[in-house]
Parts: sequence; C-alpha cells; structure tokens
Amino acid sequence: MFTRMMVVFLLIICASVLQTAAQTTNSQNLSVTIQEAYPIKLPGGRLPEAGIEDGVDCNSPVHWDNKGNLYVFTSVRHPFRSSGGNLYGLTPTSTRTTINQKPGVTGGKWLEATYRDSDGTLYGWYHNEPDGVCSNDPHLSAPRIGAMVSYDEGLTWQDMGIILEAPADSLDCNTKNYYFAGGTGDFSVILDNEKKYFYFLIGTYNRQVEEQGISIARMSYEDRNDPTGKVWKWRDGQWGEPGLGGRVTPVFGVAKDWRREDPDAFWGPSIHYNTYLNMFVIVMNHAVNKYWLQEGVYISYNFDLADPQGWSEPERLPLDPQAMAYPQIIGVEKGGTDKLAGRSARLFLLGQSKWEITFYRDGDNEDCGDCLGSAPARMPNQSSSRPTLDRQMIRAARPSLLTDLDAPPARKTQQIRARPSRR
Repeated sequence: MFTRMMVVFLLIICASVLQTAAQTTNSQNLSVTIQEAYPIKLPGGRLPEAGIEDGVDCNSPVHWDNKGNLYVFTSVRHPFRSSGGNLYGLTPTSTRTTINQKPGVTGGKWLEATYRDSDGTLYGWYHNEPDGVCSNDPHLSAPRIGAMVSYDEGLTWQDMGIILEAPADSLDCNTKNYYFAGGTGDFSVILDNEKKYFYFLIGTYNRQVEEQGISIARMSYEDRNDPTGKVWKWRDGQWGEPGLGGRVTPVFGVAKDWRREDPDAFWGPSIHYNTYLNMFVIVMNHAVNKYWLQEGVYISYNFDLADPQGWSEPERLPLDPQAMAYPQIIGVEKGGTDKLAGRSARLFLLGQSKWEITFYRDGDNEDCGDCLGSAPARMPNQSSSRPTLDRQMIRAARPSLLTDLDAPPARKTQQIRARPSRR
C-alpha cells in the first residue's frame, strides 16, 4: 500500500515538473510575424486648445454589448466614444463622454481600460494628471489611477475616485523628464480567467530608481463597486503594499533612470489574453530620451497573472514604430477586444493599424512572404534639446504643451530612420 502511494506521489511530482518544463519551453519558442494590412484608424478625441482634432493619447479600450455593437474609447485629456459593427465600421467621429466628477480629483482623465460585466455594467479605469504638483515647474505632473463606472455603455460615467497612487516621498521636481516628476499611470487592466482578480499593469515613475518601470497590482473582482483602498501592489514577492501610497517591485525595471536626459525604460503596457497561445501577452513602449522618444515596441508572455516573475524577457517586434507609441493588439474575431485576441489580430500604434500580427508556437509553419523583416537596428539614445515632431507627439495632450512657454515647436525636420526590410 505504502509503495503504491509512493509511486502515485512520484508520478504526480513528475507530471508537475514536466508541465512546468513544457510551459517554460513553450514560452521560449513563441514568435510573431507582422504583415502590412488594410489601414484602420480609431476615431480620436478632440482638444482644440492643443490643436488636436482627431487624436489618441493613451491605450484605447474596446468592448462589445450584448446586441453585437462594438465600442471604442480614445482619450486626449478626456475620453471619447465611437461605435460600430466591427473595427472596420466605426462611426467616423467620436462622441465626448460625460464624467460626473469626484470632488478633489482635478486634472485630465485618460480612459485606459474597461471591463463589461455580465449585467451590462461597464467599469473603467483612468490615468489622471493633477495640476500643481511642482511649484518650481508648473507643467510637471505625477499621474495616478482612478476608477469609474457606467450604465450606458460608457457614454456617461460616475467617478469613484483614485485607487492607485505613488508614495508621497517619491517625487523629484528637479527631474530632467519633460512630463512627470513621479507618479503611477500609463497602464492596462485585465480580469483573470478565474474571475477572481483584476490585474493592473502600471507604469511607476518614482524617484527611487529601483521602483521605476512596469509594475503590477491587483484588486478582487468582488471589490469592483467599492474599489478605494482595495487595490494591492506587488512587492518583494507579495501582494502586500497598498494601492494608495504603497511601494513596488517592478516586473520590468529600467536600464537607466527616468529622471535622466537619456532614460532607458519600458512603459505603457497593453495586455490581452491570447486564445491561441493560452497565455497573457503584453506589448509595451520603450523610451530613450526625456521626451519619451519611441525606440521600439516590445512583447512579453506569461501563463499566470498571479506570477509576476513569470513574464518572459521582452523581445523587440519586427517593426519600425516611426516614433509612434501606445501599441495595442486588438482581436478581429467576434468578441475580440483589446483584452482578448486569437492567433491573428490587428496591431495598433497611436490609434492606427497598418499591420496584422500573427502568433506562432514551436512547430508552427512561419512561411510568410509578405511579412516585414527582422527588427530594425535599435536607435541610439536621443538627448537633443527638442523632441522629434514629424507626427503627433507622444503625450500630446499634456499640460506642458498647453502652458509651457518653452514648449517644442509645432513641427521639426523629420528625423531619418531606417525602415524595416522586406523578405
């Protein structure tokens, strides 16, 4: 009897080890191809005082209602909504949404993530940039993250207040960074497959270099209607730091301090669950100067959201972003969103998609004659006194461009960039 129990026990252990090994092997043998495709542009938001009439300035969440209508949100200091039967049939212009403001929450609100519950309630999470953070440099801000709820598919929102904020001692008002003195923002949110926790992939800009990068927090699904004080940050292997003021251990740390002229940092993660890979996938930006010049778009994979150390080493996509930020993958099948996609999906940058991205597992045929070539050579760090502005600037709707007398000019000579080769 004892021998038989020992055999069963050893078989269970072996099966567990083999499964773990298989997962590790699979995560190291994933790849993607990117093909040029029919262009799609998400209807953008408007901010006339910044000269923006059709802009996208953050992640753009997507959801379906139970009647088969698709809704897309784009933001420039405020969220705008468009709708249609699919990504190819959205209304040509977006509608400005209404937010019933929470007292004390000032500054712009960029809607970056949504979740539609089975009863039709739509939950949203926004990036907020308060005013007056640094008296010596009024255009600097320090973002934080808030929650809101809608009962009419996101046309009207009730603000529920701030749920994620950096520690009070984490600001640096003498930073070289053009936009932030610190803070927590530039994020995405996804519910796990067990419907237990919402996971927040967040940018952390604390002055403490060891806390800079892309970090993670989570909130119980049961707390979605009363979220304040219910979010917990991951630090030192535990979900023990409060969302408001707690410290973090980044999932992807920085190679160079965000406060420098020449930072080297990932930011702005966009996460989805991939039904073909049965994995969670993040795409993210990579900044290489104080104006957040986009060096490339990177991708990472993980089987388990509850394991922040399970994310694979970021790999550069075979794509020249041409300085465009805010990468997102949006599923094209019925039900596909920015949170759910299959083997092939659309890749967006700055609210525009000219590309189809296809995922491959080990053993899949990658014959793709029309695919873009390998990743172009990484651009050198840029530390010039002005950012490149050959298209809408990253963070275009920020207060710095509205109030700073030393703001960059409206246009500058286009920087020469190597374009990706074709196979």
